[in-house]
Amino acid sequence: MHETSTLDPSDWNAFRKEAHRMLDDMIDYQEHIRQRPVWQPIPGDVRDLFREALPRQASDLASVHEIFMHDVLPFAVGNAHPGFMGWVHGGGTPIGMLAEMLAAGLNANLGGRDQMPVEVEKQVLAWARELFGFPETSSGLFVTGTSMANFISLLVARTAYLGTDVRRQGVHGSRLAAYASEGAHGSIAQALDLSGLGVDALRIIPVNGRFEMDVVALDAAIKKDRASGYVPFFVAGTAGSVDTGAIDALDAIADIARREQIWFHVDGAYGALARLAPGIAPRLDGIERADSIAFDFHKWAQVPYDAGFVLVRDGELHLRTFASSASYLRRESRALAAGSPWPCDFGPDLSRGFRALKTWFTIKVFGAEKLGQVIAGTCDLALYLKDRIDASPQLELLAPVSLNIVCYRYRCEHADRVNADIVAKLQASGIAAPSTTVINGNLAIRAAIVNHRTGRDDIDALVNASIAYGQSITQNES
Repeated sequence: MHETSTLDPSDWNAFRKEAHRMLDDMIDYQEHIRQRPVWQPIPGDVRDLFREALPRQASDLASVHEIFMHDVLPFAVGNAHPGFMGWVHGGGTPIGMLAEMLAAGLNANLGGRDQMPVEVEKQVLAWARELFGFPETSSGLFVTGTSMANFISLLVARTAYLGTDVRRQGVHGSRLAAYASEGAHGSIAQALDLSGLGVDALRIIPVNGRFEMDVVALDAAIKKDRASGYVPFFVAGTAGSVDTGAIDALDAIADIARREQIWFHVDGAYGALARLAPGIAPRLDGIERADSIAFDFHKWAQVPYDAGFVLVRDGELHLRTFASSASYLRRESRALAAGSPWPCDFGPDLSRGFRALKTWFTIKVFGAEKLGQVIAGTCDLALYLKDRIDASPQLELLAPVSLNIVCYRYRCEHADRVNADIVAKLQASGIAAPSTTVINGNLAIRAAIVNHRTGRDDIDALVNASIAYGQSITQNES
């Protein structure tokens, strides 16, 4: 074979040496991550390095790796760091990193066909069924994240009410109505948009004092729609809301959905996996009654990005929503084209990466009990942060602590502006990286404790820095 006709290394021994160095660099990064800032701004000259024209000639692997180490790695979002508390991002693990490397080396396309990687995905599906009490006839699929899982669930629900003809004829004249709380993730509205039903089909249900869906208001909204000629078809309960971590009353919503014959979906992006923690799991009672569940292994289960999952109770309906009869997807009863139905029959992606492997490795290596302990530990840290806030007269808690998210602010005049400045200074300092949200009209510092590496020292650093920056800002203004 002519040497220019392949992309394999010309010197495998030299490649192996460099590959080992690259792996060591990433292991060092994770081992010593506490010595780094959580986040740091990107210098202009570094950003400019990535404005170059399309490279026409080859570059040395070692030199390209050096660019990554010097100009990419230091300026990532920082969610692997124990001080990252800005959004609900998992921290990843060295185990997951190695599994991702194995998956990349195998380079399997999990769209379908008779191959063992598909069986690995089916194994994780079986574990998900067991965890959530779903029947063996239920279906599931790895996706990019809960946004896609919510979308798939809504499309299956749409098919349940409009039939498979909707795939050809569209939703012309449909008067379907969907329901979600004020605390629901924006991807629910986006799913209605993308499905052709339109955002106006979504009824936003108010929340109670615990930021959970008001089920009395839900019941009233459904009755009002029926009286007005609409067809209620989909209600999304939230297990771990994006702002406060609240869990809707899933059993009560399930009762209403069953009585009204409405598809009951649970957006459990991160909260659903609290089923792994025995002390928290009872708060999710009712999730086993859902018609579909969306959640992410890349959040509380600490699987590297991305590893979202959708679970659908009616596997046959799920199949009818997406299956295609294209000739190039012809199925056989033997050889490589066997194994039907394939994963591509349950979602929009034909080309799919081997997301299941890093999830399978994580569950196999750590076990469900350990992962549950990690989840419970982050909730314990949230209560510790609450106690620190309650004990600090300079700070004020703005919402009940439901799971692992704590919303608070520094007490002062012009509190919204000052607290926004505190968050910006915290992030720029590299000490901690919370985010902001709005609670009852007030800007809040929002700490989402998801990372398995986070400890009490990190909480103390966040609290102490919040107070110090608040005092500094207000003193300079006085």
